Amino acid sequence: MSATLPPLALYIHVPWCVRKCPYCDFNSHGVGHVSELPEADYLAALIADLEADLPLAAGRQLVSVFIGGGTPSLMTAEFYARLLEAVAARVPLAADAEITLEANPGTLERGRFAGYRAAGINRLSLGVQSFQDQQLSALGRIHSGDDARAAVEEARDAGFDNLNLDLMHGLPGQTPELALADLESAIALAPSHLSWYQLTLEPNTEFHSRPPSLPAEETLWDIQDLGHERLQAAGFSRYEISAYTRDDRHCRHNLNYWRFGDYLGIGAGAHGKLSAPGEGRALAIQRRWKVRQPASYLRRRHDPRGFLAGSSPLPTEELPLEFAMNALRLVEGVPLADWASNTGQGTDALLACLSAAREKGLLADDAERFQASPLGLLFLNELLASIGEHRAS
Repeated sequence: MSATLPPLALYIHVPWCVRKCPYCDFNSHGVGHVSELPEADYLAALIADLEADLPLAAGRQLVSVFIGGGTPSLMTAEFYARLLEAVAARVPLAADAEITLEANPGTLERGRFAGYRAAGINRLSLGVQSFQDQQLSALGRIHSGDDARAAVEEARDAGFDNLNLDLMHGLPGQTPELALADLESAIALAPSHLSWYQLTLEPNTEFHSRPPSLPAEETLWDIQDLGHERLQAAGFSRYEISAYTRDDRHCRHNLNYWRFGDYLGIGAGAHGKLSAPGEGRALAIQRRWKVRQPASYLRRRHDPRGFLAGSSPLPTEELPLEFAMNALRLVEGVPLADWASNTGQGTDALLACLSAAREKGLLADDAERFQASPLGLLFLNELLASIGEHRAS
């Protein structure tokens, strides 16, 4: 097997938000006022964090940069201009590198989009979640539906033609009609990309400890089926379980994740995945994560231990399931040959183990691809359980 390394991306985490949403399990921390943000100190820490990781990127270029949070759009355009300049000076950026910033459509960030575009950000991802004020209130969001529409208009005026809208479904008390109304509002704004995903109750969140009344299972299926049909009719192509695009504006950063690419992670709580040539047929994978609490992270800039909180090699026996959990999220799957190059295992035993899943219609009938069927995308956990059985056998 060739030990060719996969593409390399960079994830940058900004951990602050105005107020933590009750469904959010990300490493985000509410800040009383934007003036309290330690912008200069955090910029210096991010650059130092990247400096420490430079040996991991030696001889490689970045195909994408994704700035997530938290609410990254709380930081100024100057912050990102200086940050991206520092990144480009240390790690080569591909000529067509995708650089994404997550932003909230609240009034606090208004007027900044032009500055973000000038700083080098070429893709904007707006956390809309819903266009209905009642639903937004139930989700703990601080913007309105009108704020979301205004943010899209401002983003376009600022020169963003690669625009994603994050939209949730399965919200408290939501009917199929209300879910489709949200989709209609999104479609009318003609984004190039839609992330349309179901609200889930994650551990260590307010919603998990005090669950809201969510739609019944049958209603959730109706929402998903009707919404998928409407998005297809509007010209959106589904390429991942919850990702839709038109004009081929796929999120390249997320595609790198799903295709088992590598990524550096800098910032409080950021995770990374790096590959190196292994002894067998597969690459050796290492997971790394940074100090999680923002205050502790900032202190580590002056600490000889640095920003790394921990790292762990991915055991060879876990490679099949890790690879499958990503690849099978893609509607088109991946070439079957990628199985061997990413897991170090042959395909014969895998296909024999998956024969039952194929008989159930969960696996696409394609001898050249490792791909879930449309039914398999709906029952992905069952399909992944087959991979787990293969790993244990």
